Amino acid sequence: MTPSVTPPPADYARLRAQLDTLATEAFRPELAEIDRLPTLDIAKIMNGEDATVPAAVAAELPRIAAAIDATAERMARGGRLVYAGAGTAGRLGILDASECPPTFNTAPTEVVGLIAGGPSAMVTAVEGAEDSKELAAADLDALGLRAEDTVVGISASGRTPYAIGAVEHARAAGALTIGLSCNPDSGLAAAAEHGIEVVVGPELLTGSTRLKAGTAQKLVLNMLSTITMIRLGKTYGNLMVDVRASNEKLRARSRRIVALATGAADAEIEAALAATGGEVKNAILVILGGVDGPAAARLLAESGGHLRAALHASMA
Repeated sequence: MTPSVTPPPADYARLRAQLDTLATEAFRPELAEIDRLPTLDIAKIMNGEDATVPAAVAAELPRIAAAIDATAERMARGGRLVYAGAGTAGRLGILDASECPPTFNTAPTEVVGLIAGGPSAMVTAVEGAEDSKELAAADLDALGLRAEDTVVGISASGRTPYAIGAVEHARAAGALTIGLSCNPDSGLAAAAEHGIEVVVGPELLTGSTRLKAGTAQKLVLNMLSTITMIRLGKTYGNLMVDVRASNEKLRARSRRIVALATGAADAEIEAALAATGGEVKNAILVILGGVDGPAAARLLAESGGHLRAALHASMA
């Protein structure tokens, strides 16, 4: 049985003092009467706050790019991408992970999101779960953490024990570690091999880090997963050639992607998809490389799934 992780009352003063030092927790007296403003004025203020987030992300682009290159290198060797966070941060990680299979045809176990307190914490807060480093270590062990994996700890404050514990445990196991936070000089960034600190400043609502901090984390996670998949050959130009056609909309999109990549007529597209079991990337190779379905599969396997390399090989 997992022991209680609720901090004893004696620790509250220490924690409160720690929170007082965080930019994401700062009180903004100029907004103290925001509730008395007209709705349109509040919306304008909030929109102006959100507009500052991309600049904060831009300041971290060199560190984001370095983390992506390191992640792609691990994943090319069979490693997994694992997000770990609590509350909003954990939910954002699970959201990003859940969108990779339909977008890039990854296996559900290839990009994984962990949230403190388990799946039920997606919709209901689990008291004390975020305060346990041991819980993070246990969750990673349950996945069978390997040295080829990449673990991304996500925490707006940069102090959440669950996120720091995940990074510390992963680093000790030889995995690549990334710490994503929204405060400078955070414990999370210090614990990770790649620290990313997107400093967005105090929130519109004091301490509500689902706002600017959450937006910043979502933008960085979009980059981390999307560009990693580009590096792994999951796209051809800006086309999602590994898209999984699991519904009518995606089946229509698959045909459109093949058309955009090849310029072929509908009949040729349908024949290529039929010859490749509906695999978009293979169908493009059949049309552009002038090969049959089995040859397309072989060339893609030999090129590690990179369509451009397979096309080059087909014309050699």
